[in-house]
Amino acid sequence: MKKIYVSALLSILFICGQTTVNAAMQNIDTEENVNYKWSFVAKVGTGSERRLTTISRDTILHSGDEFKMMVNLLNKSYVYVIYKNSQNELSVLFPYSADSKIELEKNYYIPRGRGWFKLDKNTGDETFYILVSQERLVDLENKLGQYTDAAQEKKKGFGAEIVADIKEIKKKYRTYSTIAERPISIAGNVRGTKTDAVDIDRIDIATLATEITANNFYSKTITIEHK
Repeated sequence: MKKIYVSALLSILFICGQTTVNAAMQNIDTEENVNYKWSFVAKVGTGSERRLTTISRDTILHSGDEFKMMVNLLNKSYVYVIYKNSQNELSVLFPYSADSKIELEKNYYIPRGRGWFKLDKNTGDETFYILVSQERLVDLENKLGQYTDAAQEKKKGFGAEIVADIKEIKKKYRTYSTIAERPISIAGNVRGTKTDAVDIDRIDIATLATEITANNFYSKTITIEHK
C-alpha cells in the first residue's frame, strides 16, 4: 500500500510540475514584449493638390511622390525594414547599419534627418517588409550582409532567396498575434487620418505614428504600386 501511495504522490507532483512549466511557457508566448511606435507617411500630388497621407496598407503612389518613416521602440526588440524596388533590388532601410545601437523611446527617421525618399521614373511595384522580433533574426542579418557584399550579377538570385526567407520567418511566427494597433493620442485627442490642415513640409511625422503591441513577433508587408 505504501508503494501505491508513493507512486500516486509522484504522479501528482509530476502533473503539478508539468502544469507549472506549461503555464510558464504560455506566459512567455503571450507576453506583450513587442511594443513600438511606427509611422509611414507620403507627400502626394502637385501644386494646390499636394497633400500628406499616412500609409498602412498597399496603395498607389506616382513618380515624384515622397515618403518617410519613423520608428520608436518602447521596449527592447529588433526592427528590420527591408525595401525591394521596382527592379527587384534590396536595401536595408533600418537599422541604419549592422552595428547600430538602438535606444528606447527615441525617434529614428527613415531616411535620417529632415530628408524624404522620392520616387523616381522607374515605375513598378515597390515593396516594404517590416519585421519586428523579440529575438534577433541573426540568419536574416547574415544573408542581408552577404547580399550587400555580393557581385552585382549575383544579387538578383540572392535577393529572391532573401524574400523567400522573409516569407518563411513570417510563417514560423504566424501563431503569435498582434495585440493592438492604435493611433497615438496627442494633447488628449486621438489622432485621426485627416492630415490636410498641417504644413506638410514642416510636420514631424512622429505625430502621425501608430503604436503597435504584439507578443514576440510582428510583421507587415506593404506594396506600393508605383505609377
